[in-house]
Amino acid sequence: MPRNAHTYLWEARRAAELIRSFVRDRTEHDIASDLLLRSAVERQFEVIGEALGQLGRHHPTVADRIEDLPRIVAFRNILVHGYATVDVALVWEAATTRVAPLIGLLDELLDDPAIGGGTAR
Repeated sequence: MPRNAHTYLWEARRAAELIRSFVRDRTEHDIASDLLLRSAVERQFEVIGEALGQLGRHHPTVADRIEDLPRIVAFRNILVHGYATVDVALVWEAATTRVAPLIGLLDELLDDPAIGGGTAR
């Protein structure tokens, strides 16, 4: 049974915040050389992609407000199915330049009363 849009957004938001905390004060070299760090970051990107993919399937009008949703889901699919060819530089770039704007957008959506906003994160 599909969950409400707010739940999918909250799960993506939480995973994005975890990525931000994982890479804080880290370098690209750290993620390339620390398998635990890289695995943690990649796993959270998988969660984001899955949550937003489900959002798109079950709540398309909300998902349409996330311009990069197809790219986010495609990135998740690369991480899951093309794990042997994942470029660590791409993971680093996404973690350090794309996560913060995504968090901002997810916060806006979570605060939207039409989506059930205003609840605790």
